[in-house]
Amino acid sequence: MKFRLLKSSLYLVGLTFLSFCQFSCSPESTFRIIEKPITWNQERENLSLQYLKDRHGLEQETASIDPKMVVIHWTAIANIEVTFDVFNPATIAGRADLTGASNLNVSSQFLIDRDGTIFRLLPDTTFARHTIGLNYLAIGIENIGSDDMPLTKKQLKANEELIRYLERKYEIDYVIGHHEYQNFQTTDLWKEADPDYRTVKTDPGDAFMKKLRKNLEDLNLKPVPTL
Repeated sequence: MKFRLLKSSLYLVGLTFLSFCQFSCSPESTFRIIEKPITWNQERENLSLQYLKDRHGLEQETASIDPKMVVIHWTAIANIEVTFDVFNPATIAGRADLTGASNLNVSSQFLIDRDGTIFRLLPDTTFARHTIGLNYLAIGIENIGSDDMPLTKKQLKANEELIRYLERKYEIDYVIGHHEYQNFQTTDLWKEADPDYRTVKTDPGDAFMKKLRKNLEDLNLKPVPTL
């Protein structure tokens, strides 16, 4: 009798472990997004709606996007907390090249640390100012890094996993580097009222994007247009 009870108990423990592993031990279970929201108040929403109207020619009731693109950036800032402090205010400071277009602060929906930790700064479909001409349809992913601090293998993996997650949720057609955004100027996707409002970008560079695209080949994303 005791043997049967022991055998039954071991069987139940085994089933419990297998059930646990089904949800917690699979490779996908390591994918995590940590919520770290920046300020989203009435001022930021109003500025976002005004940006959508003035820069993109879109009048909307809510500052939202219908994602068709993911844009990969680097921060040129060395750590998460300083980057967060830069993105957190509703208005921008100390960037004369940007304030002429709008006082809305720059930001992105996601931020990835050097170790691959993914933070969500804004809901996926909330408008963020991160890429001239394309904000209205693009989710931005910022990565802690710069020319002098190249993005890491863990960041590459995290970007891949995050993009796969987003592609399952939305009809993502393009994944581009910030340095490639001007290639869309002659397409129907481009929406920027001022033909002279451009900034030169180098992030995250061709080498990183080549690796990322190779890892995402199975998604059959659309190629970046050529100028």
